[in-house]
Amino acid sequence: MALGATMYVFAVRLADADRGVYETLTLRIARHPSETAEYLVTRLLAYCLEYTAGIAFSKGLSDPDEPAISVRDLTGVLQTWIDVGAPDAARLHKAAKAAPNVAVYVHRDPEQLLSRLAGERIHRADALRICEVDRELLAAFVARLDRRMDFDLAVSDRTLYLSLGEDTLTGAVHERRIGT
Repeated sequence: MALGATMYVFAVRLADADRGVYETLTLRIARHPSETAEYLVTRLLAYCLEYTAGIAFSKGLSDPDEPAISVRDLTGVLQTWIDVGAPDAARLHKAAKAAPNVAVYVHRDPEQLLSRLAGERIHRADALRICEVDRELLAAFVARLDRRMDFDLAVSDRTLYLSLGEDTLTGAVHERRIGT
């Protein structure tokens, strides 16, 4: 019998000064047994950092052709494709043709991904955003990960301030481009 997904519930008070986004979010996220805690946390942070009207998580492994997170307009047209991890060049090529905005949030060494993608045929490769989340921040967040969490996330100058009770975790998100 296959293991089922584990549900996590996050209550997030988001204050993104960079984009002028101030929201209170309640997010229910399923973690598949094959998904690492670092991947889950990166997916959560990517959702918060890209938060806008029309944002949604995908159905996960049951729909592998869809992005991890997408933003659609009111007519259902895909506006932003957001992946997490290290997608291959073919997937990014497809993403760049399907959506005007594409971002990849990495939770491991971005140099490996960037070197693997360099020289590959990817539609609008120079427009893709590769977002590197501070690995020390991810590790500290994973160490405190619980199935029900309540926290504040403030963003200023692409620096994240994650307040979990008495602790505040700090780390940056660095944006990279393929071939630079």
